[in-house]
Amino acid sequence: MHKRLALIGLPLTAVLLTACGGSDPYEEEGGGDASGSGEVVIGSADFPESTLLAEIYGRAMEAEGVDVAYQLNIGSREVYYSQIESGNLSVFPEYNGAILAHLDEDAPTGSGEETNRRVAEALPGGLEILDSSSAENKDSVTVTSETAEEHGLDSIDDLAGVADGMTLGGPPEFETRQQGVVGLSEVYGVEFGEFRSLDVALLTQALLDGDIQAANLFTTDPQIAVEDLVVLEDPENLFGAQNITPLINSEQVDDTARAALNAVSAALTTGTLTRLNERVVVQNENAADVAQEWLEEGLV
Repeated sequence: MHKRLALIGLPLTAVLLTACGGSDPYEEEGGGDASGSGEVVIGSADFPESTLLAEIYGRAMEAEGVDVAYQLNIGSREVYYSQIESGNLSVFPEYNGAILAHLDEDAPTGSGEETNRRVAEALPGGLEILDSSSAENKDSVTVTSETAEEHGLDSIDDLAGVADGMTLGGPPEFETRQQGVVGLSEVYGVEFGEFRSLDVALLTQALLDGDIQAANLFTTDPQIAVEDLVVLEDPENLFGAQNITPLINSEQVDDTARAALNAVSAALTTGTLTRLNERVVVQNENAADVAQEWLEEGLV
């Protein structure tokens, strides 16, 4: 069974009310805790790749007879994590390094295996991660080829002498995260002259237009290749391992659903994810259709 919850596209303010202990919009709209319904509620953050991954996860579970509902485009990790803890969400496509940084901002970066071990230790009771895929999508600091050539930029540490004259663009949460502006300063000594908060979908165009001189783009963003952008190397591994990994509320995900999610992880590669992203972001195909087609080709 395929179901869209009434709260798809729920305004950020409404979700924040829930997170801060106000009235529960999930209850008011007929959603609420899925633990007693046998229904797996899958969520996504508010950027295209997360939505695509949620559609892939959901359809893989549906193919095995799991009753799935979708709650998409919720917002940033700072908002949606509490909904997984509370049971309003059952499954979420995550990035193992990013969820570790959320749980423990002082945790060291490492390999995917090391990161998963630390995540498992840091997660509260009732939450767990399933198998990670080899597909990896890291945060990056990306510039145009012209900017890279002008300043001789190959690596993030090359920015140390020039960043004070640049504007860095990124989603609002990047400004306060360790794996973001904070870490750029502490790890690399890079201080940008200005940070401009922008929707992820607007970053590439802002970079091309010169409104910003560097952007926090995800490394599987197909626009990087299309527009000949330069992803600066991260020699200090600030952004760590970022393997695509299902985060689940343990009580709400049975063995059938777990097996379906692990099968997706086994099949998904970075190259595949980049190509699927291109279809959604560049070719403007529907994420649900792209997800279903890929699953039918390889998994279902």
